[in-house]
Amino acid sequence: AAQPRLLHLAREDLMRHEAAGITTDNFPPALQLGPNRFALEYHFEPGSPKDGVTMVVPLALLNQVPAGRTEWLVPGLLREKVRALAKSMPQRLRHKLGPLEAFADAFAAATPPADVPLTTALARYIRRELNLEVPVDAFRPDSAPPHLHMNFRVVEEDGRQVGTGRSLAELKAALSGKTEAILQSEAPVDEGERYTGWTMGDLPELLELQRGGHTLVGYPALVDAGDAVTLQVFDSPEKAREEHRAGVRRLLAIAFRDRIRDLERSLARDVVVGPLKDEVVVAALERTFLADSLPMLQAEFARRVDAGRSRFNLIAQEIVRTAAAILGEHAALQKKLGAMGKAFPTQTAEIAQWAKELLGTGWLARTPWERLQHLTRYLKAASARLDKLRADPQRDARLAQELSTLERPYRQALSGRAKFGPPAPALEQFGWLLQELRVSLFAQELRTPVPVSVKRLTKLWQSLRP
Repeated sequence: AAQPRLLHLAREDLMRHEAAGITTDNFPPALQLGPNRFALEYHFEPGSPKDGVTMVVPLALLNQVPAGRTEWLVPGLLREKVRALAKSMPQRLRHKLGPLEAFADAFAAATPPADVPLTTALARYIRRELNLEVPVDAFRPDSAPPHLHMNFRVVEEDGRQVGTGRSLAELKAALSGKTEAILQSEAPVDEGERYTGWTMGDLPELLELQRGGHTLVGYPALVDAGDAVTLQVFDSPEKAREEHRAGVRRLLAIAFRDRIRDLERSLARDVVVGPLKDEVVVAALERTFLADSLPMLQAEFARRVDAGRSRFNLIAQEIVRTAAAILGEHAALQKKLGAMGKAFPTQTAEIAQWAKELLGTGWLARTPWERLQHLTRYLKAASARLDKLRADPQRDARLAQELSTLERPYRQALSGRAKFGPPAPALEQFGWLLQELRVSLFAQELRTPVPVSVKRLTKLWQSLRP
């Protein structure tokens, strides 16, 4: 009673020295991404699904959140995450980094956050500063505790939560339809209007729409509607491009309906290529009109239609001949695989799986013309491999192992990229070089259009690493 403030504590009594880094610079209240600002919430409760930092994402802006940038979290957690990632590396690589605390401090000081995955930035930094090649898959992000992964809370305009979790890809996949619905409701397009010709004017690469103080970004595209196309807006450029390609093909098919009808009638009498008549049409349209890029302008579409009139039939006939040769070689290979299956089950199973992937569903429409011409040679090389397998199984096993050292990481990279859309052009190109390497290893007498070897492709793969 005599000293009423005896048990009162001053601010400095409550502050811990090690908390000096808890500042708004290290733990900002929001993250600026492009034109939009996303609120951040912090929660310290190990074991709780909210532990760590949570980004509040308006549903309409979900498509604009770059996954790579959010891996960097905030400055106050970056060093801890870098240490965790470095610690997850194999010991033979980790010890070359030196003390992990110093390594993390140096990386954070030298590398500003960017729209690339954190592991990619780490691999580049290690290559540049330590002259050490580290594959991206040497890091194990899943080994880091949950609070070192950004948490996302997706909310409606009224603040109602519609999704939460630490996987941005899964949230985007689950809520993509809702995001697109918002974009389409805001975009100045009539989704219900159907077009049978390019009469909707020029299409912009992207649309910027203002809503509630935020800048929404959508990607317009023509969408195939069977006997017409519609104009819609999508939440990702990849999805818009895919839909737009099909939409432009539909307009081309309408413009050339008579020629396509004649082509289909002639293919109906072809027992070999006839079952693929729809794919022949797609391949012919692609090669004749869309080999360079996708038109977004009305005048450009008209120019391509005029330029392709005299070439469409000739190109379609050439595709039919090429497809027939491929299918004939494939049939010969299947016969040989059947005859050798019992004697060499492992090798024939591997070759059969390879052929199944090469000529999988939609192969004729999917394979670019410049690659389609080589498929017959690839199949011949597989047949030659089987002939040589009988004489020297040990040689085949050795060459298969050499091929595997490159094919395995390529397939891993392809699988990791699948959830984000089509593979990058460089990765796709590397896949075709692997097909050439098969020819070089197992049927060198068939020759390859470019020099390939395990050593060359290993060096190229290292350069493709982020």
